[in-house]
Amino acid sequence: MLDLPPLARFGDRLATGLLDVTSDPAALDSEGFWAACADFEGRLTCARFADVRTEPVPAPTPGAWRGPAVGDWTSSLDRGAYTAGVRRIRAHIAAGEVYQANLCRVLTAPIGPGADVDALTALLARGNPAPYAGTIRLPGHGVEIATASPELFLRRSGRTVESGPIKGTGRTEADLLEKDYAENVMIVDLVRNDLGRVCATGTVTVPDLCAVEKHPGLVHLVSAVRGELSADAGWPELLDAAFPPGSVTGAPKSSALRIIEALETAPRGPYCGGVGWVDADRGTGELAVGIRTFWIDRTADGGARLGFGTGAGITWGSDPEGEWRETELKASRLLAVASGVYEANGTGEALAT
Repeated sequence: MLDLPPLARFGDRLATGLLDVTSDPAALDSEGFWAACADFEGRLTCARFADVRTEPVPAPTPGAWRGPAVGDWTSSLDRGAYTAGVRRIRAHIAAGEVYQANLCRVLTAPIGPGADVDALTALLARGNPAPYAGTIRLPGHGVEIATASPELFLRRSGRTVESGPIKGTGRTEADLLEKDYAENVMIVDLVRNDLGRVCATGTVTVPDLCAVEKHPGLVHLVSAVRGELSADAGWPELLDAAFPPGSVTGAPKSSALRIIEALETAPRGPYCGGVGWVDADRGTGELAVGIRTFWIDRTADGGARLGFGTGAGITWGSDPEGEWRETELKASRLLAVASGVYEANGTGEALAT
């Protein structure tokens, strides 16, 4: 493994000079600039950095990133298991246990011990630019993440907080179905409820509902939910109320989490968690939902694997094969970039196995 210094990148903001690392969310209300990431299962890592400067993501250096071969990716759920899971969720919906549940699968592939997520970040910035792109590299703390997330989990400016849930995906706007719009509205209601637990009564609003956003290779339906934090609420209370993100769990959240645990065969890890930054001195911060996200898992014997997750929101109107295709669509371009074949074939289609 290379001796890689800790760093964090968020857009054109580069943070270096690691000061301390903690799992205490109260640190985000203290002082300094923090990079933060939370696994879907709840493990939180907050890293404070001494030096923060503006520095664009560098152009990719030839040979700096050697990704896995296209055929080396394996999935925690194959096509048969995934479509069976969709049918099972529809049965839960028919029984009145849940309205929607997000069913995900984790893709992994072996990678060389010298792999550096910052080198992958340079490729993602060119091959799949994203509004909430970010990197956190803390090799000594088990955190090596590169995200091309299109989705806002939580943005905070003083006492104002906002979430931007995404539900509904297609290649073009014409592909979006009635089911996609219904799915988005359900999750907006869930996010309103989450923020309402820590916001002052009457302040939670929905400035945008089901807006169509274009992203590389696909479109999403995106809404905005906003509120004013109560006087006694800070980052610990906000995270406790909103985590894990509603768009990647389902509604009701408690029922969806129980169903997810029963159907998914691998922990999601950084996928579907939260990743971003907090400037405690200025009272600002921005956490993305950890989708379109890669991470490196290293073993004691020097081995390493690259992880990536993909999923879809399941409702009564879901078609099992259609939901499988949605997971493929979400993964194909990103896997092509990570495997170094996106520019070569110009499509990145059907690379998720």
